[in-house]
Amino acid sequence: MKVALITGAAGGIGYATVEKFNKEGYAVVAMDIVPEDKVCDKFSSFENVIYVSGNLANAEDRLNAVTTAINKFGVITALVNVAGVAPKVRNDILEMTEESYDFVMDINLKGTFFLTQLVANQMVKQYKNEGTRCYIANVSSCSAYTSSTSRGEYCMSKAGATMLTKLFADRLAEYGITVNEICPGIIATGMTEKVKEKYDNLIAGGLVPLGRWGTPQDCADALYALCSGVLGYTTGQSIIVDGGMHIQRL
Repeated sequence: MKVALITGAAGGIGYATVEKFNKEGYAVVAMDIVPEDKVCDKFSSFENVIYVSGNLANAEDRLNAVTTAINKFGVITALVNVAGVAPKVRNDILEMTEESYDFVMDINLKGTFFLTQLVANQMVKQYKNEGTRCYIANVSSCSAYTSSTSRGEYCMSKAGATMLTKLFADRLAEYGITVNEICPGIIATGMTEKVKEKYDNLIAGGLVPLGRWGTPQDCADALYALCSGVLGYTTGQSIIVDGGMHIQRL
């Protein structure tokens, strides 16, 4: 049985990822901080999808999501770390507060790391017992390698997420578990909605060679590819999903 634990499931990329994986035959445990009664209608049309409300920064909530998946489906064969937050207020790095730093890091890096640790140990157990093939796919960002001094905490968290991908890829390779990530560019989600006009102008000015915003579906398709088995000899890799924005041009 194919079972995915997907975080950030109520957001744009997360929801599209739940939809994609479920369509491709995965049972899904969908985790997000949004209360269950606020999103029950969003997930009611899916078969074999369980929604778990929890804060990724909270150890008990992380454990609950993993335990729910095991109790309901018996295994976890894919972990997709989508959950992430931007700072509540964009501040110059000379004025960044510790509160903002901790808020972003606790979810984007600390929470993601320790959830991955939990699931990785479960996957190792499954491999030893049944030889189960498993996958981990993370959502990093173009901000992992692109400076944005008004949201430095986000950039640092995503740079850390990229190293997280490499570390787990290295550690889990002996168990046949591949660990990869995508680095989205400008994606039309709630996170970018507040700066839509800025990015509209940048895209119109040629920043993105493909000439359009990215969509949550673009990201979901890439994440599924990393967990589909077709890239079985690829691990520790970052796939850039940005319409060509990273290309240096004269």
